[in-house]
Amino acid sequence: MSPIIVKTIQLFLSLSILIVLHELGHFIPAKLFKTRVEKFFLFFDVKYALFKKKIGETVYGIGWLPLGGYVKISGMIDESMDKEQMSQPAQPWEFRSKPAWQRLIIMIGGVTVNLLLGFFIYIMILFVWGREEVKSDTFPNGFAVAQELKQYGFRDGDHILKVDGETPVNILEVNRLLLIRGLESVEVTHADNTTEVLQLPDSLGTYLYKSGATNPLDPRAPSVIDSVSPGLPAATAGLRTGDKILSINGNEAIWWDQFKNEVRNNEGPLELVYERNGNRDTVDVAITDDKVIGVWVYPKLNTEGIQQLDYSFAEAIPAGIKYGYWTLHDYVASLKFLFTKKGATEIGGFGTIAKLFPETWDWQGFWMSTALISIILAFMNILPIPALDGGHVMFLLYEMISGRKPSDKFMEYAQMVGFFILIGLLLYANGNDIYRAIFE
Repeated sequence: MSPIIVKTIQLFLSLSILIVLHELGHFIPAKLFKTRVEKFFLFFDVKYALFKKKIGETVYGIGWLPLGGYVKISGMIDESMDKEQMSQPAQPWEFRSKPAWQRLIIMIGGVTVNLLLGFFIYIMILFVWGREEVKSDTFPNGFAVAQELKQYGFRDGDHILKVDGETPVNILEVNRLLLIRGLESVEVTHADNTTEVLQLPDSLGTYLYKSGATNPLDPRAPSVIDSVSPGLPAATAGLRTGDKILSINGNEAIWWDQFKNEVRNNEGPLELVYERNGNRDTVDVAITDDKVIGVWVYPKLNTEGIQQLDYSFAEAIPAGIKYGYWTLHDYVASLKFLFTKKGATEIGGFGTIAKLFPETWDWQGFWMSTALISIILAFMNILPIPALDGGHVMFLLYEMISGRKPSDKFMEYAQMVGFFILIGLLLYANGNDIYRAIFE
């Protein structure tokens, strides 16, 4: 089956689960407070529903427009914009007749479910599958360091020991921690076996992002060719798998990061010195317009540095909660990049979300992506934007603090403004996906 189809199926299944449970978060407290729920829909039923059935006082159904879902609660100004109902005298079973604290609980129910669901999924993932511990010695040659990091004391070949005084469970996560979390210190062992604790500024993450150094630490590998792409300059020049590259244009290139820098900084042709079966030779190699010659090198792993961590259910609970907390923290922290020119272009819609899922069906990967999306939905929905749950919560808190309820007319206008903001963001995000698919 095509990876695109597999990703699409996973996306629809994941969103369907999250939407239904989110709406249940509104539905259950509404019923507990004896508030009438007229509709409960997965996806939007604009003019038409794929399926609907009335049970009791509620119509349950599936719409044809997969942009979300909703519960229509009597006596509430929401996306249905039911002005006729709101013009009638308030009834005891309506949302508007309930005390503010009950309305607040109903409104935060969906966000609460999404947040708790994300944490619960992480707990179950750790309990069922555990997680991999990737130690520093997994990469025997240490890391190649981006130029932007070297001014803070990092050197090529560094091994990462600790971040902010703690040993990371997965050494490959250090890039994300540097970029997003704002680390204060990193303890490293340099290639000369000296150990040093490097102090880092608070602004490092933003500096790295704006500089384009989003992967500042890359596992280091010797420049021994693992594969050669047919038809590209390296193959035409006669380079083969197993050749050891020594220099380019007289500059040392025994490490893959050195090799890439030399290729990137030259127009070609390159005078490339290499070793094959103990013999040295020199060859001239052209460069494509994309700055590649068609050879690939992969870091060699010390597999003993990768270990499986298993959790009992009791151990998985605090570990899953911690994992969920830092997932939420890092997502919120990463939003600062949206206010940069580069960050604005990286906003994505459904296509970007679909890329979170594995290309082949894998339940662990599916649930990891679903947990992340659930936590993102919780945060996005609580933003104080009219038409989102957070907008309703904002006006309810105003009412509870001031003792004055916003007028129905004001709420209608606010709902309309919020709706157009969301439509604009939706079009922009999915437009970015379409642009990237066509031009990148």
